[in-house]
Amino acid sequence: MQNVTLADGTVIRPLATHDERADAVRLQEETWGVGFSEKIPAAMLLVAEKTGGVAAGAFSSDGRLLGFIFGVTGVRDGLLVHWSDILAVRAEAQGRRLGEAMKRYQRDRCRAIGVVHMYWTFDPFVARNAHLNLNILGARVDEFVVDMYGTATNSPVHGTLGTDRFVALWPVRDEPGALPSDPELLTGVPIVGGPSGTAPDAGDPLPGVATVCVKIPHDLKSLLAGDIAAGRAWRASARRAFTHYLSRGYTVTAFVPGRGNDATYLLSSR
Repeated sequence: MQNVTLADGTVIRPLATHDERADAVRLQEETWGVGFSEKIPAAMLLVAEKTGGVAAGAFSSDGRLLGFIFGVTGVRDGLLVHWSDILAVRAEAQGRRLGEAMKRYQRDRCRAIGVVHMYWTFDPFVARNAHLNLNILGARVDEFVVDMYGTATNSPVHGTLGTDRFVALWPVRDEPGALPSDPELLTGVPIVGGPSGTAPDAGDPLPGVATVCVKIPHDLKSLLAGDIAAGRAWRASARRAFTHYLSRGYTVTAFVPGRGNDATYLLSSR
């Protein structure tokens, strides 16, 4: 399975020429900025496809690159795994579920060569990505890493707030179930991370209860455009909560998108 054609005629397939790989580099710059220091060069996109990795694009019927996905395959704890490193969709093609389609294409490619798990990272503060990864694809949060990519990626998307990330784990052989998103799950559960006034202050202890909530903004981009200080304080509150609870064995057991309001992670002890 190298080529997949979607219902709208979009074709997902490996990047086949130098021009296509160069276009994928330009798409990274369009997405994260020309100075983005973590972009994958064309040569690495070529090498990945030759060594069990995935460097594929979603192409319109006229051959225009609408999105691309890149990942590498290796061994972790004795198992064959795949790390999905980059996913980008052009602005004109967003809202068409291309990101989901490319992830599933990547997973099918990995299954064909015996990969057991796929991993990737996402910003816990971007609600739409959390919804895709947890509620639609059915990935799980494997760990939380503070400033995983450092504090200076030269991308305006990351800005000065650092690069805290969740590491997602997606089983390849089995079809995972999506995390629940029912708001009723949050009833009566204390909020331990979120905007000022809703969560414990930095100097106050966090509660030792079985389930807790961490809130994130429905629209991070709008929040940062309106009040960068509030966004920084909110992220610090969430970082404290994720670090505290996940290091104590709690797991993310639900994600409630919010549908116009703040989104919420539900963390539960094992």
